[in-house]
Amino acid sequence: MKTKTKTWFITGASRGFGRIWAEAALKRGDRVAATARRLESLQPLVDAYGDAVLPLVLDVTDRAAAVAAVRRAAETFGRLDVVVNNAGYGLFGTVEEATEQQAREQIDTNLLGPLWVTQAALPFLREQGSGHILQVSSIGGLAAFPTLGLYNASKWGLEGMSEALAQEVAPLGIHVTIVEPGPYGTEWSTGSAVHTEPIAAYEPVREARRAGATARAPQDPQVTADVILELVDTDEPPLRLFLGPYPYPVVEAVYQKRLETWEAWRPLATKA
Repeated sequence: MKTKTKTWFITGASRGFGRIWAEAALKRGDRVAATARRLESLQPLVDAYGDAVLPLVLDVTDRAAAVAAVRRAAETFGRLDVVVNNAGYGLFGTVEEATEQQAREQIDTNLLGPLWVTQAALPFLREQGSGHILQVSSIGGLAAFPTLGLYNASKWGLEGMSEALAQEVAPLGIHVTIVEPGPYGTEWSTGSAVHTEPIAAYEPVREARRAGATARAPQDPQVTADVILELVDTDEPPLRLFLGPYPYPVVEAVYQKRLETWEAWRPLATKA
Protein backbone atom coordinates (compact mmCIF):
# COMPACT_ATOMS: atom_id res chain seq x y z
CA MET A 1 0.00 0.00 0.00
CA LYS A 2 1.20 3.50 -0.83
CA THR A 3 1.22 5.85 2.14
CA LYS A 4 3.38 8.81 1.09
CA THR A 5 1.88 12.29 1.06
CA LYS A 6 -0.09 12.81 -2.12
CA THR A 7 -1.08 15.81 -4.19
CA TRP A 8 -4.64 15.80 -5.47
CA PHE A 9 -6.45 17.73 -8.19
CA ILE A 10 -10.21 17.55 -7.59
CA THR A 11 -12.92 19.10 -9.74
CA GLY A 12 -16.29 19.97 -8.24
CA ALA A 13 -14.81 20.34 -4.76
CA SER A 14 -17.40 22.79 -3.48
CA ARG A 15 -19.85 20.09 -2.35
CA GLY A 16 -20.78 16.43 -2.52
CA PHE A 17 -18.15 13.78 -3.09
CA GLY A 18 -15.56 16.32 -4.22
CA ARG A 19 -15.75 18.24 -0.97
CA ILE A 20 -15.83 15.11 1.19
CA TRP A 21 -12.82 13.56 -0.50
CA ALA A 22 -10.87 16.83 -0.46
CA GLU A 23 -11.40 17.17 3.29
CA ALA A 24 -10.45 13.53 3.86
CA ALA A 25 -7.20 13.97 1.93
CA LEU A 26 -6.35 17.19 3.74
CA LYS A 27 -7.12 15.75 7.17
CA ARG A 28 -4.50 13.07 6.70
CA GLY A 29 -1.87 15.56 5.53
CA ASP A 30 -2.18 15.45 1.73
CA ARG A 31 -2.27 18.53 -0.49
CA VAL A 32 -5.25 19.40 -2.65
CA ALA A 33 -5.80 21.64 -5.65
CA ALA A 34 -9.56 22.12 -5.25
CA THR A 35 -11.63 23.54 -8.09
CA ALA A 36 -15.12 24.97 -8.21
CA ARG A 37 -17.09 27.46 -10.28
CA ARG A 38 -17.14 29.91 -7.35
CA LEU A 39 -13.94 30.56 -5.43
CA GLU A 40 -15.76 31.59 -2.25
CA SER A 41 -17.23 28.08 -1.93
CA LEU A 42 -13.69 26.80 -1.30
CA GLN A 43 -12.79 29.35 1.38
CA PRO A 44 -13.68 27.05 4.32
CA LEU A 45 -11.06 24.59 3.08
CA VAL A 46 -8.45 27.34 2.90
CA ASP A 47 -9.39 28.58 6.37
CA ALA A 48 -9.01 25.09 7.81
CA TYR A 49 -5.93 23.84 5.94
CA GLY A 50 -4.05 26.92 4.72
CA ASP A 51 -1.32 26.38 2.14
CA ALA A 52 -2.17 22.70 1.78
CA VAL A 53 -5.10 23.86 -0.34
CA LEU A 54 -4.85 25.57 -3.71
CA PRO A 55 -8.31 26.96 -4.51
CA LEU A 56 -8.98 27.36 -8.22
CA VAL A 57 -11.93 28.65 -10.21
CA LEU A 58 -12.77 26.21 -12.98
CA ASP A 59 -15.64 25.54 -15.33
CA VAL A 60 -14.63 22.14 -16.68
CA THR A 61 -16.38 22.82 -19.99
CA ASP A 62 -13.70 25.46 -20.71
CA ARG A 63 -10.76 23.48 -22.13
CA ALA A 64 -8.26 26.35 -21.91
CA ALA A 65 -9.24 27.00 -18.30
CA ALA A 66 -8.78 23.30 -17.47
CA VAL A 67 -5.29 23.32 -18.97
CA ALA A 68 -4.37 26.45 -17.02
CA ALA A 69 -5.76 25.13 -13.72
CA VAL A 70 -3.93 21.81 -13.98
CA ARG A 71 -0.69 23.55 -14.92
CA ARG A 72 -0.96 25.91 -11.97
CA ALA A 73 -1.60 23.02 -9.59
CA ALA A 74 1.40 21.08 -10.89
CA GLU A 75 3.66 24.13 -10.74
CA THR A 76 2.49 25.09 -7.25
CA PHE A 77 2.84 21.65 -5.66
CA GLY A 78 5.58 20.21 -7.90
CA ARG A 79 3.62 17.10 -8.88
CA LEU A 80 0.19 15.52 -9.26
CA ASP A 81 -0.58 12.11 -7.79
CA VAL A 82 -4.37 11.82 -7.88
CA VAL A 83 -6.64 13.53 -10.44
CA VAL A 84 -10.34 13.29 -9.57
CA ASN A 85 -12.83 14.17 -12.30
CA ASN A 86 -15.81 14.67 -10.04
CA ALA A 87 -17.60 17.74 -11.47
CA GLY A 88 -20.92 16.81 -13.03
CA TYR A 89 -24.68 16.88 -12.64
CA GLY A 90 -27.82 15.00 -13.61
CA LEU A 91 -30.22 16.01 -16.36
CA PHE A 92 -33.63 14.62 -15.43
CA GLY A 93 -36.09 14.09 -18.26
CA THR A 94 -36.99 11.74 -21.07
CA VAL A 95 -34.96 11.61 -24.26
CA GLU A 96 -37.68 13.36 -26.24
CA GLU A 97 -37.94 16.19 -23.72
CA ALA A 98 -34.26 17.20 -23.70
CA THR A 99 -33.52 20.40 -25.58
CA GLU A 100 -30.45 20.75 -27.74
CA GLN A 101 -28.86 23.10 -25.21
CA GLN A 102 -29.61 20.76 -22.29
CA ALA A 103 -28.17 17.78 -24.16
CA ARG A 104 -25.01 19.62 -25.18
CA GLU A 105 -24.44 21.01 -21.68
CA GLN A 106 -24.85 17.55 -20.14
CA ILE A 107 -22.26 16.04 -22.47
CA ASP A 108 -19.97 19.07 -22.18
CA THR A 109 -19.86 18.81 -18.39
CA ASN A 110 -20.00 15.07 -17.71
CA LEU A 111 -17.92 13.77 -20.63
CA LEU A 112 -15.90 16.52 -22.27
CA GLY A 113 -15.03 18.15 -18.92
CA PRO A 114 -13.21 15.03 -17.69
CA LEU A 115 -11.59 14.72 -21.11
CA TRP A 116 -10.13 18.24 -20.93
CA VAL A 117 -8.84 17.78 -17.38
CA THR A 118 -7.40 14.35 -18.21
CA GLN A 119 -5.64 15.65 -21.30
CA ALA A 120 -4.22 18.54 -19.28
CA ALA A 121 -2.94 16.25 -16.52
CA LEU A 122 -1.41 13.49 -18.62
CA PRO A 123 1.79 15.31 -19.67
CA PHE A 124 2.67 15.82 -15.98
CA LEU A 125 1.76 12.23 -15.05
CA ARG A 126 3.72 10.85 -17.99
CA GLU A 127 6.80 12.87 -17.01
CA GLN A 128 6.54 11.50 -13.45
CA GLY A 129 5.89 7.99 -14.65
CA SER A 130 3.08 7.71 -12.11
CA GLY A 131 -0.37 8.95 -11.18
CA HIS A 132 -3.94 7.82 -10.59
CA ILE A 133 -6.95 9.24 -12.44
CA LEU A 134 -10.33 8.75 -10.78
CA GLN A 135 -13.27 9.18 -13.12
CA VAL A 136 -16.46 9.63 -11.14
CA SER A 137 -19.12 7.83 -13.12
CA SER A 138 -22.27 6.26 -11.70
CA ILE A 139 -24.32 3.12 -11.61
CA GLY A 140 -25.95 5.01 -14.49
CA GLY A 141 -22.75 4.45 -16.45
CA LEU A 142 -23.47 0.72 -16.59
CA ALA A 143 -27.26 0.53 -16.43
CA ALA A 144 -29.76 2.87 -18.10
CA PHE A 145 -32.80 4.28 -16.34
CA PRO A 146 -35.89 5.99 -17.78
CA THR A 147 -35.86 9.81 -17.46
CA LEU A 148 -32.04 9.80 -17.29
CA GLY A 149 -31.19 9.01 -20.91
CA LEU A 150 -28.86 11.95 -21.55
CA TYR A 151 -27.19 11.50 -18.17
CA ASN A 152 -26.71 7.82 -19.02
CA ALA A 153 -25.25 8.82 -22.39
CA SER A 154 -22.70 11.10 -20.73
CA LYS A 155 -21.63 8.49 -18.20
CA TRP A 156 -21.56 5.60 -20.69
CA GLY A 157 -19.31 7.80 -22.81
CA LEU A 158 -17.08 8.47 -19.81
CA GLU A 159 -16.87 4.74 -19.09
CA GLY A 160 -15.85 3.87 -22.64
CA MET A 161 -13.30 6.65 -22.88
CA SER A 162 -11.81 5.77 -19.51
CA GLU A 163 -11.55 2.05 -20.23
CA ALA A 164 -9.58 2.81 -23.40
CA LEU A 165 -7.51 5.40 -21.53
CA ALA A 166 -6.57 2.85 -18.87
CA GLN A 167 -5.09 0.57 -21.52
CA GLU A 168 -3.21 3.44 -23.15
CA VAL A 169 -1.54 4.76 -20.00
CA ALA A 170 -0.90 1.54 -18.05
CA PRO A 171 2.52 1.04 -19.72
CA LEU A 172 3.40 4.58 -18.58
CA GLY A 173 2.85 3.78 -14.90
CA ILE A 174 -0.50 5.59 -14.70
CA HIS A 175 -3.65 4.03 -13.22
CA VAL A 176 -7.27 4.78 -14.08
CA THR A 177 -10.22 3.87 -11.87
CA ILE A 178 -13.86 4.45 -12.80
CA VAL A 179 -15.73 5.09 -9.55
CA GLU A 180 -19.39 4.08 -9.76
CA PRO A 181 -21.51 5.25 -6.82
CA GLY A 182 -24.95 4.00 -5.99
CA PRO A 183 -27.52 6.39 -4.45
CA TYR A 184 -26.03 8.75 -1.87
CA GLY A 185 -27.42 11.80 -0.12
CA THR A 186 -25.57 14.40 -2.19
CA GLU A 187 -27.19 17.26 -4.10
CA TRP A 188 -27.03 15.29 -7.37
CA SER A 189 -30.80 14.83 -7.53
CA THR A 190 -31.70 18.10 -5.82
CA GLY A 191 -29.67 21.31 -5.83
CA SER A 192 -27.40 20.50 -8.76
CA ALA A 193 -30.02 18.78 -10.92
CA VAL A 194 -31.49 20.14 -14.15
CA HIS A 195 -35.01 19.16 -15.25
CA THR A 196 -36.57 19.12 -18.69
CA GLU A 197 -39.97 20.56 -19.54
CA PRO A 198 -42.26 17.54 -19.06
CA ILE A 199 -44.41 16.04 -21.81
CA ALA A 200 -47.65 14.72 -20.34
CA ALA A 201 -47.51 11.41 -22.24
CA TYR A 202 -44.50 10.37 -20.17
CA GLU A 203 -46.07 11.04 -16.78
CA PRO A 204 -46.69 7.32 -16.06
CA VAL A 205 -43.02 6.61 -16.73
CA ARG A 206 -42.02 9.48 -14.50
CA GLU A 207 -44.35 8.37 -11.73
CA ALA A 208 -42.98 4.83 -11.78
CA ARG A 209 -39.46 6.19 -11.62
CA ARG A 210 -40.31 8.41 -8.64
CA ALA A 211 -41.91 5.47 -6.83
CA GLY A 212 -38.78 3.40 -7.29
CA ALA A 213 -36.54 6.18 -6.08
CA THR A 214 -38.52 6.78 -2.89
CA ALA A 215 -38.40 3.08 -2.02
CA ARG A 216 -34.72 3.30 -1.10
CA ALA A 217 -33.00 5.59 1.37
CA PRO A 218 -29.81 7.24 0.08
CA GLN A 219 -26.62 6.47 1.99
CA ASP A 220 -24.50 9.02 3.83
CA PRO A 221 -21.79 10.13 1.35
CA GLN A 222 -19.33 10.65 4.21
CA VAL A 223 -18.83 6.89 4.42
CA THR A 224 -17.06 6.96 1.04
CA ALA A 225 -14.10 9.03 2.30
CA ASP A 226 -12.05 6.21 3.82
CA VAL A 227 -12.82 4.00 0.83
CA ILE A 228 -11.39 6.56 -1.60
CA LEU A 229 -8.29 7.03 0.54
CA GLU A 230 -7.72 3.28 0.58
CA LEU A 231 -8.30 3.13 -3.18
CA VAL A 232 -5.63 5.71 -4.01
CA ASP A 233 -3.17 4.04 -1.62
CA THR A 234 -3.55 0.68 -3.38
CA ASP A 235 -0.56 -0.39 -5.47
CA GLU A 236 -2.70 -2.02 -8.16
CA PRO A 237 -6.10 -0.29 -8.12
CA PRO A 238 -9.03 -1.72 -10.08
CA LEU A 239 -10.37 -0.33 -13.34
CA ARG A 240 -13.82 -0.08 -11.76
CA LEU A 241 -15.02 0.27 -8.19
CA PHE A 242 -18.62 0.41 -7.00
CA LEU A 243 -19.38 2.60 -4.00
CA GLY A 244 -21.88 0.89 -1.75
CA PRO A 245 -23.70 -2.44 -2.10
CA TYR A 246 -26.65 -1.11 -4.13
CA PRO A 247 -25.08 -1.30 -7.63
CA TYR A 248 -24.25 -5.02 -7.42
CA PRO A 249 -27.70 -6.62 -7.88
CA VAL A 250 -28.78 -3.92 -10.32
CA VAL A 251 -25.79 -4.29 -12.63
CA GLU A 252 -25.66 -8.08 -12.26
CA ALA A 253 -29.29 -8.28 -13.45
CA VAL A 254 -28.59 -5.96 -16.38
CA TYR A 255 -25.57 -7.95 -17.53
CA GLN A 256 -27.37 -11.28 -17.10
CA LYS A 257 -30.21 -10.00 -19.28
CA ARG A 258 -27.75 -8.86 -21.93
CA LEU A 259 -26.03 -12.24 -22.01
CA GLU A 260 -29.37 -14.04 -22.26
CA THR A 261 -30.53 -11.76 -25.10
CA TRP A 262 -27.29 -12.12 -27.05
CA GLU A 263 -27.43 -15.89 -26.74
CA ALA A 264 -31.12 -16.11 -27.63
CA TRP A 265 -30.56 -14.10 -30.81
CA ARG A 266 -27.26 -15.75 -31.76
CA PRO A 267 -28.87 -17.73 -34.64
CA LEU A 268 -30.07 -14.53 -36.31
CA ALA A 269 -26.84 -12.67 -35.54
CA THR A 270 -24.69 -15.34 -37.17
CA LYS A 271 -26.62 -14.96 -40.44
CA ALA A 272 -25.20 -11.47 -40.85
